[in-house]
Amino acid sequence: MRENRWIVKPVVDQEAVARLSAELGVDPVLASLLVQRGVTTFEEARSFFRPDLAELHDPFLMKDMDKAVDRLRKAIISGEKILVYGDYDVDGTTAVSLVYSFVKKLTPNVDFYIPDRYDEGYGVSIKGINWAAEGGFSLIITLDCGIKAIDKVRYAGTKGIDVIICDHHLPEEVLPPAVAVLDPKREDCHYPFDDLSGCGVGFKLVQAYSQRFGIPFDELLPLLDLLVVSIASDLVSVTGENRVLAHFGLKRLNESPRQGLKAIIDLANLEQSHVTIDDIVFKIGPRINAAGRMETGRLAVELLTCSDASSAATIGQQINDNNNERKSIDREITKEALQMVEDGRCLAKEHTTIVYSPSWNKGVVGIVASRLVEAFYKPTFVLTQSNGFVTGSARSVRGFDLYSSIEQCADLLENFGGHIYAAGLTMKEENLPEFARRMDKWVGEHLTLDMSTPIVDVDAKLDFAQITPKFFRILKQFQPFGPGNSTPVFLTENVYDYGTGRKVGPAGQHLKLELIQDPGNTRQISAIGFNMSEYFEHIKNGNPVDICYSIVENYYRGNSNIQLRLKDIREHEDFI
Repeated sequence: MRENRWIVKPVVDQEAVARLSAELGVDPVLASLLVQRGVTTFEEARSFFRPDLAELHDPFLMKDMDKAVDRLRKAIISGEKILVYGDYDVDGTTAVSLVYSFVKKLTPNVDFYIPDRYDEGYGVSIKGINWAAEGGFSLIITLDCGIKAIDKVRYAGTKGIDVIICDHHLPEEVLPPAVAVLDPKREDCHYPFDDLSGCGVGFKLVQAYSQRFGIPFDELLPLLDLLVVSIASDLVSVTGENRVLAHFGLKRLNESPRQGLKAIIDLANLEQSHVTIDDIVFKIGPRINAAGRMETGRLAVELLTCSDASSAATIGQQINDNNNERKSIDREITKEALQMVEDGRCLAKEHTTIVYSPSWNKGVVGIVASRLVEAFYKPTFVLTQSNGFVTGSARSVRGFDLYSSIEQCADLLENFGGHIYAAGLTMKEENLPEFARRMDKWVGEHLTLDMSTPIVDVDAKLDFAQITPKFFRILKQFQPFGPGNSTPVFLTENVYDYGTGRKVGPAGQHLKLELIQDPGNTRQISAIGFNMSEYFEHIKNGNPVDICYSIVENYYRGNSNIQLRLKDIREHEDFI
């Protein structure tokens, strides 16, 4: 069993923690969590705990927003046909659904287009532009894509089609020749918050249009359930403007979700009115993604823009079936890939894991790569064949720049893209052996021992006695959690199972425990450890352990209780 390294964050400003603890009347641990998040005053704490839609930035601070609004207005007034075009993943399909829903209320001359993952690939495609030209569309609004589509936008111009780009990816030095390029990551854009999702940029466009032409902001509130799904699924930071949008998006999702999302919530067996960011990441997002992986992303938009419960239930079931099929294929390929590594049939396994099979489903190789990183904790490439080329996905480990390592092999690749921890690439099959050799060598030279050891970041040490109803009530107000405002992880030492611990799950792979910190204290706290059954015998025999965990509210059949969600377990060592 690989042992993780636990790193407890130091309290950097003891004075600020003590002051905040006294001013707010909260446990010093909660005050230290606030200080870690840059919250050091009473006023900042009030703003943090009480997000306000008034804190949203003026959308016209975004470069080209005035041009985008003017061009959209012209198209609506003159009855032009408008095509809302977006990527096939969760961010893209929610963004298309949001903008399409808004524009549809202003003109009937609007449609949407989602490219086929296998036939067209990511982003703006020639096929999509031709489809728009044949259909008489004169304006395309791209969402979650387009920032690098210089040639495609130029081609659209030859067909008499103007393009408004709404994207959040990093631009190249030269921007596409669109009528407007909305991207807060543009070097010449001084918008105050640059980590919006693709759907978030689309929302700023409709917010700007509404602001300019007198549409009340309240009419945009029904769009926020889509926006929180994109924020959670695309793993953008849940700070600043995103925190406000996610807060009110979750409120909408829990109180009055659109029919399509309600159908997914029901199919995922989620507790109504208690849907969390985690539920979106692990239950809702994957189902929406499955449409594009297994069939067509268009199906996801049809679900998310559906207005009646019956149709939503039908499409939702279809997408749920897609997700079940995706999970089945994902399990089979993962099993096959693990066996390849075990048998030495992989292309590399010393410093990096590289596996290849031409028969694997292209839509799930990214998921399989993540599974292999969990198993071997090395930078991982899972490759298959598509349209005569070797193509696939790569995932990295903490601290290792995957994108830079792939750049070293650019001469062997047809194309590649991504960022430090995740990437996609395509190459000719004859280049595969040299790519594997060179990549394994590069990773071996640049992967440090620290990078090779999984780390559990611990926010604070905590005694069970501190986990009071008041402590948990305030901790819940730290939500919504996500990058930049991660779920706090605590460390408690020297705990025991009360004697009722057991294995649970279809194969007994999980641990269900009732924990106490002091053998003489009968106060028990429920805990769940997913895929941690290997610790069962040690704990059952009455041995003390140290645990890292987050604190969650567990809902079951209308009842709720505090539960520890275990991140890691270690045998307790008495150093006295």
